Amino acid sequence: MAVIGLDVGTSGCRALAVAADGATLAEAQAELPASKTADAGGVEQQPQDWWRAVQTVLSDLVVRCTGWRLTALCLDATSATVLLCDTQGQPLGPALMYNDSRALEAAALIDRFAPPESPARGASSSLAKLLHLRAQLRPRETTLALHQADWLTGCLTGRFGSSDWHNSLKAGFDPQTLSWPSWLDALDLAPLHLPRVVAPGTDLGPIAPEVAAAIGLPADLRILAGTTDSTAAVLATGALTPGTAVTSLGSTLVLKILSDRPVVAPEYGVYSHRLEAGWLVGGASNSGGAVLKQFFTPQALQSLSAAIDPNRDSGLDYYPLCGSGERFPVNDATLAPRMQPRPASDVQFLHGLLEGIARIERAGYARLRALGAPAPQRILTIGGGAGNAVWTRLRARLLGIPVEPARQQQAAYGAARLALER
Repeated sequence: MAVIGLDVGTSGCRALAVAADGATLAEAQAELPASKTADAGGVEQQPQDWWRAVQTVLSDLVVRCTGWRLTALCLDATSATVLLCDTQGQPLGPALMYNDSRALEAAALIDRFAPPESPARGASSSLAKLLHLRAQLRPRETTLALHQADWLTGCLTGRFGSSDWHNSLKAGFDPQTLSWPSWLDALDLAPLHLPRVVAPGTDLGPIAPEVAAAIGLPADLRILAGTTDSTAAVLATGALTPGTAVTSLGSTLVLKILSDRPVVAPEYGVYSHRLEAGWLVGGASNSGGAVLKQFFTPQALQSLSAAIDPNRDSGLDYYPLCGSGERFPVNDATLAPRMQPRPASDVQFLHGLLEGIARIERAGYARLRALGAPAPQRILTIGGGAGNAVWTRLRARLLGIPVEPARQQQAAYGAARLALER
């Protein structure tokens, strides 16, 4: 017996087949066409491109899984990527990607009615983008407002109109009451219909017969409600006990920690995803690996890191940023990068940058704790920086708690793990 975890990102799609004991049996991947950019911050993709990529990777995966009985499929996709479609799933136009920032008028309207702590506020929210699409596409009949993951699960089942707790958070769904809040009524969303929302991993029914036949999947394969890519990456690590934290050292620095209660502080970009009876609390800094890439190639980062003594301070007081502005762990739109003076030694300069990002990480967990989250007892690391052993030792010294790279980091594995637990 095995399950499928499917991750649909910005630039590609990856599928894993995972056995009941957690072993990865097979893997397949495909690229996606680059997003199309538009004026005023527009970023779009064509939903049909996602579906073609999904069919490609699943067809490839099936060939690699001969002899294994595939029982369920769960997928994750980018948070706050949305589209409008009819009840048969036909898109009315392009999808707006997670980083599309054009919905300024819609965001201003939402601000009039949404509570201050709502994740639906802001031009990058799902709700603002859906209202923006409504104004641009002018739907005349019953229209479904869906996220990327929602639409793809609909393509797999042949039934559209369902979503999950995690993807629906930025559309206004209340994870504490598990319902759409009444303040949405003031927006008069018609003719848009928000999806039915269920827990991630909920059985949505069998795969559509014609899809199973075309791809070569079992006719009794169950399709499960999905999650967001960042949540799936955390699930992949196995960090499922309160006090276990996950730091993502990618282009940006993202902190997540398991808590027994929700923590919401929109002024710092802090929100909580519901995970069974617990909560995944997170915040993201503008610092991170993108700063390092401004100065060093991957090869240079590797060689210079090897020359750093992680048990000693660099003597530099840096706040590494690519540009002005920070939201977490401090909220200051004018905060300027602090990366001076630059020493003659590249080793010392990199030492200062790595140390500066680690101090931001430490301040981030302190901020989450001050807001009501538990103190981290250990930190699992994902992202490109997780492989830097010197940085790991440096961070452990500054944080004062165990820090280690996560054994599993792929979002597709997290989606598969969600399927195994159902």
